[in-house]
Amino acid sequence: MADIGLECTCGKVKGVARNISPSTARRVICYCEDCQNFARKLNRADDVLNAFGGTEIFQITPSQVEITQGQDQLRYLKLSEKGIYRWYTDCCKTPAGNMIGPKLPFLGIVHTFMGKDNACDKSLGPVRYSVMEQDAIKSPVTSSTEMPKAESSAPKFPISLMIKIFARLFLDSLGGKNKPNTYFKSDGTPISD
Repeated sequence: MADIGLECTCGKVKGVARNISPSTARRVICYCEDCQNFARKLNRADDVLNAFGGTEIFQITPSQVEITQGQDQLRYLKLSEKGIYRWYTDCCKTPAGNMIGPKLPFLGIVHTFMGKDNACDKSLGPVRYSVMEQDAIKSPVTSSTEMPKAESSAPKFPISLMIKIFARLFLDSLGGKNKPNTYFKSDGTPISD
């Protein structure tokens, strides 16, 4: 297991993701329209999305993350009333995490907020899932014609992955891994308006 540095593009927000390994994190590429819209809203589509509109996300628990500098720069938006919390940094609009809410031990860290060296790749292991490929951009701007490889690919969100996520949520809930939560106050309200 390794600790991986977290940092926004401009360096004002820094943190650490602790105890990261292929068994404690799930590496996913999501092609859903919401992930694409989030990157576009932040004007970060060029570095967040791959040529096909996919966002690489590392699924971990909130208890694994600590923001050590610039927590006051964290903001969130919801693309719909019932949508997930999509956290970003106000200083440079770096995506900083996707969460269902404060009670569930689930946090998706977007690759642009995580370490960018080979040690990070080794700690996270290969991309396990490529999901929502039905929403992928069909005419990429690059000359590449092949989407990035994953151990499992799906046009929608596969039931097998949902089962794994819900099982993990259940076990992590029992283990109290939704706390501490750097994105929410102890009363369950977001740290930002």
